[in-house]
Amino acid sequence: MSLPLDKDGLPDSASPDLCLSHPTPEECVKIWTSTSASWKDALTLPVYLEESQFLTTVPLAKNGGMTTWILVDRSLPPNERPILCSCESFRKRSLTSDAQGNGEDNIVHGIASVFCPPDYRRRGYAARHMTEIAKVLRNWQSENARCVGSILYSDIGKSYYTSLGWHPNLTNSHLVFRPLKILWASVTEEILEGDLEKLCERDEIMVRAAMAAPTNAKKRLTIIPDLDHMLWHIGKEEFVTRYLFGKVPRAKGAIAGPSGSQVWAIWTHRYYDHPETEKPNNVLYILRLVVEGESTPTPCSAAEEEQHTARQIKQRIYLKAVLRAAQAQAAEWKLDCVKLWDPSPLVRDMMKQSEIEHSVVEREEDSIASGMWYGIDGGIDPAPQWLNNEHYAWL
Repeated sequence: MSLPLDKDGLPDSASPDLCLSHPTPEECVKIWTSTSASWKDALTLPVYLEESQFLTTVPLAKNGGMTTWILVDRSLPPNERPILCSCESFRKRSLTSDAQGNGEDNIVHGIASVFCPPDYRRRGYAARHMTEIAKVLRNWQSENARCVGSILYSDIGKSYYTSLGWHPNLTNSHLVFRPLKILWASVTEEILEGDLEKLCERDEIMVRAAMAAPTNAKKRLTIIPDLDHMLWHIGKEEFVTRYLFGKVPRAKGAIAGPSGSQVWAIWTHRYYDHPETEKPNNVLYILRLVVEGESTPTPCSAAEEEQHTARQIKQRIYLKAVLRAAQAQAAEWKLDCVKLWDPSPLVRDMMKQSEIEHSVVEREEDSIASGMWYGIDGGIDPAPQWLNNEHYAWL
């Protein structure tokens, strides 16, 4: 039995007539138009609509990787039904392992762009939408790998999504560096788009080795830092920079050192504001920072210890060179800072010894990585230790 409509003719948020559906192309344009005030960044509305369509065709999104969800009244036909709330989900490859290092390949769904139009707010629609999303994602696209959870990045603090079952990660920190008009160090080379595939493959091998090592944590999880994630961010970057500057950045990151002890960073340019505005707040995000050999077992002999120490001394130099390249890139492309999410303990230690000026931010209101973890028995599992909570996984 349907619940009565409110004074505006809208259904109650608890109504059985409400359901999740997928939008028509016309409804997608309606969603993007509604969200433009919040998320068009430095673009005009027509260009933002074009970008939104384009981002359905890039890696991670294309071929069913991205799904758009809407909360609607099931009794109303498409293109005539109010879109009470909407979001997207992205299928992501993930890896879990236990304390002994026994691993399992699985998937996680990333929830993005949760939006309730202003006229429909404070009616419970967003909570109903997310409650339905939590149910459906548990088994969504799980034909080839089990879904172990859904994640989101809250821009409205920690309490709202916690109340719905998505609990914030223990830490949501990042380092901030200022732009510098400097030359790249001689040990540093550009990472070009054609280099990314092999670097991501090497990175994944190292991630799997680290996850296979025994640990004190009962369960660990990481989102695989694969090429599709990097190309989604780069696709967005290139669309925007082509619009703003008529060109795209050549360097997709920086790498330093010989093979076996290399340090590299893959980055993306994000323009929240037009760079010519009075107080822009634009960012060079380091999507992924890799220190080769970081997960190598602790040396046993004196000779191994000496070799390990010598390599880390060199890697401190390479790390500094890579970060200086990021600062130079930020200055060249009129970005206001560089941000590095969730640096590892080793990187933090190297940073101190390298005396690279930076500040540390623990995020409390925006980009709060939060997760709901699905148990095999149909219940909710405790949160795993989330490794590599870096910016590549944001979306």
